[in-house]
Amino acid sequence: MTQPAPGAGLASWLHLVLTPGIGPVAVARLLAGFGLPEQVLQASHSALAGVVGAHLARALLQPDPAREASLQAALRWAAQPGCHLIALDDPRYPPRLLHLPDPPPLLWVRGRVELLQAPSLAIVGSRSAGAGGQATAQAFAQALAGHGLTIVSGLARGIDAAAHRGALGSAASTLAVLGTGADRVYPQSQRALAQAIQADGALVSELPPPVGPSRAAFPRRNRLIAGLSLGVLVVEAALNSGSLITARLAAELGREVCAIPGSIHSPTARGCHRLIQEGAQLVESVQDILTLLPPWCARAPGSHPTAPPPGGQARGAAALAAAGAEPRAARVAPSVPSGLHPADPDQPSAAEQALLAAIGWDPLHPDHLLARAQSALAGEGRALGVPELLAGLAGLELRGWLERLPDGRCQRLPPQAAVTRFDTPWPSASSG
Repeated sequence: MTQPAPGAGLASWLHLVLTPGIGPVAVARLLAGFGLPEQVLQASHSALAGVVGAHLARALLQPDPAREASLQAALRWAAQPGCHLIALDDPRYPPRLLHLPDPPPLLWVRGRVELLQAPSLAIVGSRSAGAGGQATAQAFAQALAGHGLTIVSGLARGIDAAAHRGALGSAASTLAVLGTGADRVYPQSQRALAQAIQADGALVSELPPPVGPSRAAFPRRNRLIAGLSLGVLVVEAALNSGSLITARLAAELGREVCAIPGSIHSPTARGCHRLIQEGAQLVESVQDILTLLPPWCARAPGSHPTAPPPGGQARGAAALAAAGAEPRAARVAPSVPSGLHPADPDQPSAAEQALLAAIGWDPLHPDHLLARAQSALAGEGRALGVPELLAGLAGLELRGWLERLPDGRCQRLPPQAAVTRFDTPWPSASSG
């Protein structure tokens, strides 16, 4: 697949995320307020200050030699073979991450970028797992990858490493989500495994390549592991394991959570037992997992991928790709539909009304909503991409026209529930 050349649009995304203090939440607010990054950077200081505070508005607009150097380095990085910088408006952006309340604006990917669109399952567990637990994780990963599921994990020692090894060599392969920049490996003992994953699967991070490990980065990595996957399988985990964080994040997103039980005398089984007590699926075989997943996302070993559910071929980053399907090769630059932002802040604009009509009165996931809204707006000669969709949804949510449910679905609210407007600006924050 041909890799799109980095361009001005990508530079605008980098300008946002490389500005100190601007994180995914702040970026979401800016997109909701102004549209695409190009429109954000054309806004006045006072307008930006009303969304992210005066300090961050000044940081966005004033020249910053360090940011510019990092931006140019990022563009050079993305121009290298096998290196991909995926923005929210890129059709290669993984659709399931849109269900997160704070989807990363940019992803740094090394390896097979098409795996971001593949049906996937996370396998996580203890770093200090025993030989039996690692053998179980590797065997499950190998079997599930044989059924067409890309295995997602966090490149840690123990269960994570075993899961990656089990999936290597299969067509579905494996994604390693990093808590460091895309060019860093932590711990160093995993360097050889990371190189194998880059060659056969992909390394994924929301952090620029130079960034090293930090305590705060790994819970954020765990949310990406949960977000990328249709479900999470916990093989071994103590009660204080970070794997339980991943499992609970997956449950909040409405994903399947599975756990393999162990001995009542093993500390690394107690986390799995706690998850099962809280409602996770007890798993004894690969078939136990496959029966929980939609039939389109897995296949018998050696067979061809099955068709996705209705709407699964919708174009753009919010489309759930069929198993093994090639993502769209040509990038279509999104444009902001006229009327996306209403003249009267109390009422939905024409484009926002189209979003509300597309949602209807039943909860709807954003990936299905994008296809509906694109179809509705196409008849009016308007285009709609992922950033505009997110901006429209955020604006409607802020003004009380819809709410996000814990599993990521959008629920339309009756008109009387809508608030009139926000009279106070967003609070200033040191980070997004």
